[in-house]
Amino acid sequence: MILTASTIKDSPENVRFFVSANLASGVDHMVVFLDAPKEPGQPEVAAELAEHPHVTCIPTGRKSWWTDGRPQSLNVRQRINANVVRRALEPFAWAEWLFHIDGDEVARVDREALAAVPAGTDAVHLPPWEAVSQWSQPERPTRFKRLLEDADLNLLQVLGTIGEPTNQAYFHGHVMGKSGVRPGSGLALTLHEAISADGERQPRHTDPRLSVLHYDAPSGEEFVRKWTALAQAGPARYRPDRAPAAKALRALASSDLPEDVRATYLRRIYDLTTRDDVETLADLRLLVEHDPLQAGATPRPFPAGAAEALAARVAELAAGPKAGFYVEESSPPRERNKRLKRLVGRS
Repeated sequence: MILTASTIKDSPENVRFFVSANLASGVDHMVVFLDAPKEPGQPEVAAELAEHPHVTCIPTGRKSWWTDGRPQSLNVRQRINANVVRRALEPFAWAEWLFHIDGDEVARVDREALAAVPAGTDAVHLPPWEAVSQWSQPERPTRFKRLLEDADLNLLQVLGTIGEPTNQAYFHGHVMGKSGVRPGSGLALTLHEAISADGERQPRHTDPRLSVLHYDAPSGEEFVRKWTALAQAGPARYRPDRAPAAKALRALASSDLPEDVRATYLRRIYDLTTRDDVETLADLRLLVEHDPLQAGATPRPFPAGAAEALAARVAELAAGPKAGFYVEESSPPRERNKRLKRLVGRS
């Protein structure tokens, strides 16, 4: 079976799409952690997910889940939860792959592609496809940007569509994609990578039939909702070129300004940082059309007794401390030297 692990706080409508799209795109079962289970709308999400046969819903209360203290950072909570799921699945042969995805992502996976991964390779890569963003969209977009080669990036820069000829400038969200691991391999998951227990990044299998659809901010309404939610979710890390915009958005979303003033400047930041020149991208044939709800996959049910076995493992791990499930990548030598210099400078 192909499973996903996610930590979410979203509207019931978005969660319904998230579940339906992933299950139609090749996922068999989803483990969904509710990051703020008592906030408005979340009890409704919990009730719907609890009734879904292909979802395991885990509300992460401060007493019921975070028994040794809730980490302040959203990124840390996400990593911990994903690796709890991996540990829970470790003894089960029916758990073939586990992918760590966010609530605004869809794992586009192909069973034949995953069956063809060499036996000695325990990780796969899902490169990102990013949904185009416009302030007003009549429905959820089905056009996506893919990572581009240098020639196309240079063309877009010369045309003034992007500021520099890089995929980091072309994409508004991450360009690293997501990873999946064989749960029995012992590999851990970060937000994007598959790593060993000592933090070493692992080689990942690639296949054009595998990718992750990222609905980073497909509309102005979703852009505002997302950044308002992130402002309340605690510290998070962003890639360096996006950090100033993220900091500005957090400050604006959490300010006590009049609502109309806040809305005006959220729109201005959106136009400056996120709106796509969809007409140009379509003219240049740089977009791919894909509707995950029409992907046609049917999720496979648990084998006999598997649901009960997974529930028992989750309950066992829920009762214990969670900090040990956080695994961080080893820093490259240059970064280790920078850290050392900072520490020496403080002594």
